[in-house]
Amino acid sequence: MDKQHSVTAPYSGEVLGDVPLHNADQIEQMLSEAYGLFRDRNSWLPLHERVAILERLVELMVEQRDTLAMQAAKEGGKPLQDSLVEVDRGIDGVRLAIECIRSEAGEVIPTGGTAGSANRMAFTQKEPIGVVVAVSAFNHPLNLIVHQVVPAVAVGCPVIVKPSLDTPLSCRSLVELLHKAGLPEPWCRTVSPQETRLTEALVTDPRTSFFSFIGSARVGWMLRSKLAPGTRCALEHGGVAPLIVAKDADLERAVAAVAKGGFYHAGQVCVSVQRVFVHTAIVEEFNQRLVAATRSLAVGDPADIATEVGPLIRPVEVERVADWVNEATGEEGGELLCGGKQLPNNCYEPTVIFNPPEDAKLSQQEVFGPVVCVYSYDDLQTAIDQANALPVAFQAAVFTESINTAMKVYRNIDASAVMLNDHTAFRVDGMPFAGLRQSGLGVGGIPHTIEDMQIEKMLVMHEPR
Repeated sequence: MDKQHSVTAPYSGEVLGDVPLHNADQIEQMLSEAYGLFRDRNSWLPLHERVAILERLVELMVEQRDTLAMQAAKEGGKPLQDSLVEVDRGIDGVRLAIECIRSEAGEVIPTGGTAGSANRMAFTQKEPIGVVVAVSAFNHPLNLIVHQVVPAVAVGCPVIVKPSLDTPLSCRSLVELLHKAGLPEPWCRTVSPQETRLTEALVTDPRTSFFSFIGSARVGWMLRSKLAPGTRCALEHGGVAPLIVAKDADLERAVAAVAKGGFYHAGQVCVSVQRVFVHTAIVEEFNQRLVAATRSLAVGDPADIATEVGPLIRPVEVERVADWVNEATGEEGGELLCGGKQLPNNCYEPTVIFNPPEDAKLSQQEVFGPVVCVYSYDDLQTAIDQANALPVAFQAAVFTESINTAMKVYRNIDASAVMLNDHTAFRVDGMPFAGLRQSGLGVGGIPHTIEDMQIEKMLVMHEPR
């Protein structure tokens, strides 16, 4: 009998379902079949069939929107109101993939500009890169799978996806819907290896052409270092996102954005607002307003549509966040403005800390929990320098009414994207999404992933004269 893994809700502890755990032989069979499909060009799915499959997937996801959202909310802990948005984003992501593959093409290469290239013409067409292996995270259990799996299906790559064992049900549901939409099963399979070494073996196998990873930097960089020669990859890790509030900022907008961007999904987002740098002239008022907004957040059951902040994914994460908060607010530490308490059902009070030490874990590392740190500054360049002081860089933000201030931050802060008068966690699924330095490698976003999962193959034709 196959080994099974029981999936439990982080809030209630309810057993939501079981998924099979795969052994080495089963994983080898999946990879062998996927590789065989790719090597047999006669088996490739033509573009019109892939488009039809994805169009049908959209219909099925729309039909099951509420069910998919409730499943994601229960297994991952993201509040239902936000999980509904996640499903809508996933549906739009599939539509975006369809638009990309129907409109993208190769290019004509200029020739004839030299005597040696006379009487020639050249053009490129796009082909799938090969077998895709995707390893995903728990925090967006449906939409992350859309970002990793749907581009592979769209371009015609066989794909094997390993979801987090905390949230495998949403992944399984999406893959089942793909099969129901007409995708033959061997083209997309879900895997849950019995041992970590089996995951590593799958990722680093020479038959894997593209490795897509969303998760911790430690694991991502380790796996990348072991990839077979020629395997391409995209890594999406986390950051310790900085947000600068200038002296002339609209405080009402800034506070609302920090409260949403810092406590959305209990801070379990790779670009959550974590470090907020506020000018000393307004920091007292900013703190008062942020504390009021934070205390008003509804914490509780993610299946309740009124809940705004749900649980952390595991009890060990609650303990870790509590330890980090205690360290940052101990003797000679920062001022605990609100929160700082563990709650039942794996929840943690949304927490605001003022001026924690620069060497505290909360100032140095991604907390992945509902904690926002506020730091006062007098000089804008000082705030920028402090924001840039870490080995991670992802998305950043600035609140100001001055175009000069906005442009100074944009030019000088280390980030792949800077949000003006919005929080750091803003994202549209088609835009580039890229961690810099230790925060990742490559560019995410549906169109960019589709580009990564293809090669451009050139034909040069010589017409003798």
